[in-house]
Amino acid sequence: MPAALVLAGGRSTRFGDRDKAVADLAGTPMIRRVVDRIAPVVDEVVINCRAEQVDPIADALAGSDFDATFAVDRDPDEGPMAGIARGLEAVSAEYAFVVACDMPFVDPDFAAYLFERAAGRDAAVPRPDEWYQTTQAVYRTEPMAAACRRALDRGEHRIVAPLSELDDAVVDATEIERVASLDTFENVNTPEEFAAATERLRDE
Repeated sequence: MPAALVLAGGRSTRFGDRDKAVADLAGTPMIRRVVDRIAPVVDEVVINCRAEQVDPIADALAGSDFDATFAVDRDPDEGPMAGIARGLEAVSAEYAFVVACDMPFVDPDFAAYLFERAAGRDAAVPRPDEWYQTTQAVYRTEPMAAACRRALDRGEHRIVAPLSELDDAVVDATEIERVASLDTFENVNTPEEFAAATERLRDE
């Protein structure tokens, strides 16, 4: 059965002096919003974060449908590729939906669709424009973790680097828009974006 890996180990440097993962977004910690949205389509949740984030995130997830597993960064601040590698190593499922903790509008139906597209391959990666959405994609856990580790060993930190080694299905904008709104990729990096997301959620 599929898993979700939520990436929360970034320093949130554009967000100010607080951890955006646990910031109160319209009454709910942002990471809790992400987990609650994807919970219907997965059977396992792994959180990648730094050691000092474990307790605050565990508090934010208290009472959720999942007892999340924590995959703590061995070497913090190595970037999202290292977080993906570390997190996937803790996933027991064959496939995992990887999503950043700052994507509170992630569409569970789109995650389910990506699992379908990845079946029999190493990944299904959205590409709504010229950029890949590598932090809202499905990966076969072992090949992607290994490809990330090899890239890191080469000193390569571009998050798209491992994809060259994978048999991946690229999901373009036309295909995405058949099953989901591009809002699924909206992320919250700044206080201004956080305020806008808060207003949007209050209006829903």
